[in-house]
Amino acid sequence: MPQASETDPRCREQTRKLIEDMLKERQQMLVLLWELSKLDFATVDTPALEMLQDFQEVLVDYIAAGHFGLYQRISEGTERRKGVLDVVREIYPRIAATTDVAVEFTERYERPDEALVREKLTQDLSVLGEMVSNRLELEDRLILAMLGDDYQLPRQPVGA
Repeated sequence: MPQASETDPRCREQTRKLIEDMLKERQQMLVLLWELSKLDFATVDTPALEMLQDFQEVLVDYIAAGHFGLYQRISEGTERRKGVLDVVREIYPRIAATTDVAVEFTERYERPDEALVREKLTQDLSVLGEMVSNRLELEDRLILAMLGDDYQLPRQPVGA
């Protein structure tokens, strides 16, 4: 059976679904990042640690949705449009760098002790927030290259 091309409407719908699923994960991650950034970690309590754990799970899901959904499709050669491939060549190294920051964050806080949370979490969330902001801009460029400039990207939550 022939492989569907990116101009095939079925393939475009699959791409749109991958992107929309990734955007849902992204939205959840941004909301949790915003909520975490408002907390005072001078004292570390169970709800704060649970929110941190929830955030990390959503962050990993979001990163995986992009990596194993969108970027894997492109790396496997199923994307043929030159404009999309040009954007990917330009942004993918920077996307990969943001993935590394997210992975380091989740590894550092996988089983955090209170001292680490008190001393480092606020600063690490700030660094991660900058990385996320950069990643959003890069992903949005790729999404628009894949789906067209008329695709309406969702608005980001207030404060995120």
